[in-house]
Amino acid sequence: MDTLELLLHPVRLRIVHAMSGGRTRTTSDLCAGLTDVPKTTVYRHVGLLAEAGVLEVVDEQRVHGAVERHYRLRREHAGIDAETAASMSLDEHRQGFAAAMAALHAEFNAYLDREGADPTADSVSYRQGTLWLTPDELAEMIDALRGVLASRTDNQPAPGRTPHLLSMILFPTAEPERPREPGPTSAG
Repeated sequence: MDTLELLLHPVRLRIVHAMSGGRTRTTSDLCAGLTDVPKTTVYRHVGLLAEAGVLEVVDEQRVHGAVERHYRLRREHAGIDAETAASMSLDEHRQGFAAAMAALHAEFNAYLDREGADPTADSVSYRQGTLWLTPDELAEMIDALRGVLASRTDNQPAPGRTPHLLSMILFPTAEPERPREPGPTSAG
């Protein structure tokens, strides 16, 4: 299975999210966190991610006669690099966006279904807005956002820290305006 096919799936995206931050988890741990996904489905997708090298086994223990594996995410294999993204067809981008939205929707519903969910207290946000940007302004903004996010991506689980799912979606909503051709002038 190629990287695109592997990662552009809502359940596998949710497993990758659940494994982020250097956490080590068993498939049972993942099932406990993904209560809306059938256990057999979680086990199947963990197996695919492990087989592809996205998850690595860091420990094995015998539990009630079965082998329980502890997995860790291999971040270098858990994303789609710029070169692969540039080679994606429009249909693959559609598939990727649909998978990301399905995963986001499922994660948000799982959050709302938790006891004590409080979107206001938890600073939940799902705002949208339009920014008018030149290509240079867009590149500058993306670089600034990358810097802000990069300063937090290596945070590990610690007391007082909870994982937050951040989904940034950015695309033009209209075709860029083309310079107008000068029209004929009338003398008069």
